[in-house]
Amino acid sequence: MTIELQAPPARTERLVDLFEYGLDAPICLTWELTYACNLSCTHCLSSSGRRDPRELSTEQAKAVIDELEAMQVFYVNIGGGEPTVRPDFWELLDYATEHHVGVKFSTNGVRITPQVAARLAANDYVDVQISLDGATAEVNDAVRGRGSYDMAMRAMANLAEAGMTNFKLSVVCTRHNIAQLDEFKQIADRYGAQLRLTRLRPSGRGADVWDDLHPLPHQQRELYDWLVANGDQVLTGDSFFHLSAFGEALPGLNLCGAGRVVCLIDPIGDVYACPFAIHDEFLAGNVLGTGGFAGVWRHSPLFLQLREPQQGGACSSCAFFDTCKGGCMAAKFFTGLPLDGPDPECVQGYGEALLAGVRGEVPRPSGDHSHRTAPAKRPVSVTISRRDDLARPPVSFCEESPLAGADLR
Repeated sequence: MTIELQAPPARTERLVDLFEYGLDAPICLTWELTYACNLSCTHCLSSSGRRDPRELSTEQAKAVIDELEAMQVFYVNIGGGEPTVRPDFWELLDYATEHHVGVKFSTNGVRITPQVAARLAANDYVDVQISLDGATAEVNDAVRGRGSYDMAMRAMANLAEAGMTNFKLSVVCTRHNIAQLDEFKQIADRYGAQLRLTRLRPSGRGADVWDDLHPLPHQQRELYDWLVANGDQVLTGDSFFHLSAFGEALPGLNLCGAGRVVCLIDPIGDVYACPFAIHDEFLAGNVLGTGGFAGVWRHSPLFLQLREPQQGGACSSCAFFDTCKGGCMAAKFFTGLPLDGPDPECVQGYGEALLAGVRGEVPRPSGDHSHRTAPAKRPVSVTISRRDDLARPPVSFCEESPLAGADLR
């Protein structure tokens, strides 16, 4: 991919400063292929569960992949929902890698059978990310659903047995698992995986459990100290740059990449600035419109605005603004804070003070595909049958159940 800046500054020394002005093509993008999912995780960022009947067709999805190849996008991060329940998932995965677009996909492990694991291990352009939010079944299943811990561990065992190395163990950090960071690292090491930590955002159903799940202030410090000590062995993406206000900048991008180096394509082709900001406020266009995805990325007024130099607002006078950059846009938006203000989890305490003054309703994510119509107190419990899904006969999109492969008890 040729890196071309949209509006480069006259002089700069850090690569992250160049990224702030946007690239000619995203380094990677997140693509939610479907909202269908066999689980109902309480903190799901996309409120997934039921499939949207307007999902891009197989041919439309392949056309997007053709665009990504032409733009020389390094790889696409495929999620959902549970992407493997789409009946054409394996076809699209093969099509992407055959067209020089690497694929990293996130899965709860429901269809990572030994046969599937062997197929994935044979493809050098595929990376797999297994979601696990507790180092014990008790902690994990409380948010992801009964049986989901065993399902994820079985998937990792299958991948390791197939000879796949350096796949990812993906953890959303909550106040209930911060004390398990060493245990997560041990699990990853046991299966030859790499640990990836992600910040909990108040996005999707995460907004309903934010007050109960987001790490407490002393746990933020614990997480920061752990990342300083172990960061060179752990992936974090752009999750924790707000913690840099503790002092030393953490390894990683340390920048909100929304509309600059990353974005989201949702199942119906809508393009959002950030995977954690599924709201009309951050909708930039649709891949089916004139100009396709490339037109949205390069000419969307929203993206062009996001690539303007950040002024910092209320944070500009803070000594840590250059490293913290004011924190996460989505976290601020969905907690009712101004986008040019401090992060709700600002480690200097400025966000907490502002949150106390928030009155009335805060913005809600656009759309809800949850299995339920109202927030439930507990996840839906499922028992997953074990079978070779590669041998599964093809079905139409309309006939596909979001719970395909699941035996509800």
